[in-house]
Amino acid sequence: MKLRTKFLIASLLISLGLTAACLLLVRSVIGKQVRTNVMDDLRNSVRTFKNVQQQQEDARIQAAKLVADLPIVRALMTTEDQRTIQDASGRLANLAEADLLMMAARDGQVMAFRTEVAGYGSDEAAEQLRQSLQTEDRTHWWFGNNRLYAVSIQPIYFGSANEGSMLGYVALGYEVDEQFVKELSQVADSEVAFIHGNTVVRSTLPALQRVDLLRQQPIAAQATELAFDNDHFLAQTLDLNPGRGVPVRLVVLKSLDKATSALRSLNRMLVLTGIIALTMGAILVFIISHTFTKPLQDLVDGVRALGRGDFDYPLPSHGHDEVAELTSVFNRMRASLRTTQRELLESEKLATIGRMASSVSHDLRHHLVAIMANAEYLADPRHSNEREELYQEVKDGVREMNDLIESLLEFSRTRRSLQTTHSHLADIVSHAVQSAQLHPVYQLIPTTLDIGPGCEGDMDIKKLGRVFHNLLINSYAAVAPTK
Repeated sequence: MKLRTKFLIASLLISLGLTAACLLLVRSVIGKQVRTNVMDDLRNSVRTFKNVQQQQEDARIQAAKLVADLPIVRALMTTEDQRTIQDASGRLANLAEADLLMMAARDGQVMAFRTEVAGYGSDEAAEQLRQSLQTEDRTHWWFGNNRLYAVSIQPIYFGSANEGSMLGYVALGYEVDEQFVKELSQVADSEVAFIHGNTVVRSTLPALQRVDLLRQQPIAAQATELAFDNDHFLAQTLDLNPGRGVPVRLVVLKSLDKATSALRSLNRMLVLTGIIALTMGAILVFIISHTFTKPLQDLVDGVRALGRGDFDYPLPSHGHDEVAELTSVFNRMRASLRTTQRELLESEKLATIGRMASSVSHDLRHHLVAIMANAEYLADPRHSNEREELYQEVKDGVREMNDLIESLLEFSRTRRSLQTTHSHLADIVSHAVQSAQLHPVYQLIPTTLDIGPGCEGDMDIKKLGRVFHNLLINSYAAVAPTK
């Protein structure tokens, strides 16, 4: 892996880690802020409902007072005739715009009862009136035939409240219907649900979520996270009749999904921004790494070229940084190596010439020895019969010396001069043995030739004979007896 690639990968990994950490941190902070905002909105919704409830409670109490102070109501109650009072109660209910109207005597006997709900009888209403009169609350919650009413009760006096006698009671009830729940939901900007005991009376939630709400009822006065299928809410419960009979609760729910949808959009935008930033960063890092590593790559190419023997590979050196200094040092080292190599080649040539001269002088010495030995024989009158043969051997020695000198000239001219002739190896070796045994001492050394058939071909007879001659001379010199 190249240095540029390592630098690019490392930079990308660091950028990816930092970007991911920043995105996660931003997401966490924004997520907490969104949750805090939802909780604040939930508290504001609860406060809004309390304000609306207070206003509606005051309006219901005021309506009940107005009905109780009507002369016709007092006159009806003085008749103590249930039928008369029941017949006149219809106009009173329309006048007060109430969904439930009840008029009762001082002892709690129902004198008139009107409601549009079938199955909600006067006996059940009378029991709820009796329970309500035992408390001093201004608002009461009545439940009948799956209907929930907010009821206000006022006494009916004959005369003033301080001096007159009490004739009975009038109760006005207003149903918590779908329209009321929707208006309350819009005012509070949240989902709401009215629960009586274990029954969801009215709610803006779908039917399936109402069942889940009963199973996951939030703790009163405390924000609780609820999960309905794929929907998530923060919910808070208000107890509308604490400590009295069947509990009536209002649950206010604030959707987390609506609030976090903006967070998800922000997350997508952050991820997209991160990808764009990483891409741009990768391009910038690649350009920067290319700028930084290009001189190093050129230097590596120069080293490889030097390894191939190319001392002229161009290596430009720009700037004054470490890489430029290293390139300059390498150029100087390469020049020094070139000079040293040339000197070594010259020294090698001289050494080769020296070795060649030594070899030629060695060969010349052998031929001179043979010539000297034959000359001594010629000077001895006892060998007059052998003079022709000795002359011939002297001539051969001189010819061999001429060949050696010619070989030396060939080496100096650096050309090939092989003169091949078809011959048999046995002839060359036999001639080399005869030439080597011209020395009297070497004649005493027994020599046996064992050359198999088929050793023939094209060869340079002179040069190959010189090789065998040198080998025999060296061998004879090694085994010859010392004087």
